[in-house]
Amino acid sequence: MKYIFTIIVLLHALIHLLGFLSSFALKEVKELTLPISKPAGLFWLTAAVLFLIFGVLYFCNNKYSWLVGFTAIALSQVLIIAFWQDAKFGTLLNIIILVLSIMTFEGYTFQKRVLKETSDILSQCNLSTGKVITENDIANLPEPVKKWLRSSGVIGKPYITAGRVTQLAALKMKPDQQKWMNATALQYTTIDNPAFIWTVDVKMNSLLRFAGRDKFHNGKGAMLIKLNSLFTVVDEKGEKLDEGTIQRYLGEMVWFPTLALSQYVTWEQLDLTTAQANIEYKGTRGSGTFYFNSSGEFSKFVALRYMGNQPDAKRNEWVLLVDEYKTFEGIKVPAKMTATWKLAGGDWTWLKLEITDIRYNENAYH
Repeated sequence: MKYIFTIIVLLHALIHLLGFLSSFALKEVKELTLPISKPAGLFWLTAAVLFLIFGVLYFCNNKYSWLVGFTAIALSQVLIIAFWQDAKFGTLLNIIILVLSIMTFEGYTFQKRVLKETSDILSQCNLSTGKVITENDIANLPEPVKKWLRSSGVIGKPYITAGRVTQLAALKMKPDQQKWMNATALQYTTIDNPAFIWTVDVKMNSLLRFAGRDKFHNGKGAMLIKLNSLFTVVDEKGEKLDEGTIQRYLGEMVWFPTLALSQYVTWEQLDLTTAQANIEYKGTRGSGTFYFNSSGEFSKFVALRYMGNQPDAKRNEWVLLVDEYKTFEGIKVPAKMTATWKLAGGDWTWLKLEITDIRYNENAYH
């Protein structure tokens, strides 16, 4: 659909070019019955150039394309009104392009908001502690957790204070949804001051897509989803969401193993391959159980999470399962995972996630 919209914009630009050609008698345009002066012809040319620029910027996902689009539409519509008899049908194309411009503008404001929120989170993080993880640091942890940390390769590595995680994903937004929706996502996570911000771009079909942002910051969770960058379909906050996001943060410890050493996390060994972690930060609490295999690799995380933020929302079992591991900057982490809700009506595997890149500490933001 993006190609179709780009073609519409470029054709609209060529139509404006006819006004310029007619005004300078470079080409006879029988469809134009009203005389066009040369100064007016230059305005038609300017509009054509602006639409051409907008088309290229829109196709390339330039964040400032909306500015060129609004300018082109304003000039075009003035010309259409001035030559209404010949050009009135161009208004319909201007409306289409106006919608595109508004969408790109809303996308720009969404990204600007996310960048501001990301900056606020990262500003509280010290990326260069100089600390290296040793056996002494993990001495008081449960045996399965120590075995996992050794297996991950974190011993002898710099203490992780933050990370940038790039992801590919497939989602099902309802338990009965048949088709997976593809998505790309980016997450920043900080350890010393527990926080994360996750942004996702989901393609629903050729016409619809949505941008989402989940975050946990200062002990509070928040979720925002905008359809086609225009319509806010979810904008949630609240205690249940706070608890759910801190549990998610806890489960994602497997990408940032030094979170296991956080002052906000306490551990309880359940058996030789299982341990429960509890986290409390700024009044928000959460817990979950980590399962490891005989080699010490993390295999599963289970938590009782609220499914939704409604007043009647209930806790349900939420399970992360590992399908594949990869090594990033010398640390072995789960690279392919699934997330499943255990519901009364059956399991709902709603997320398939692949980690394509992780960058830690001073390398995280370049």
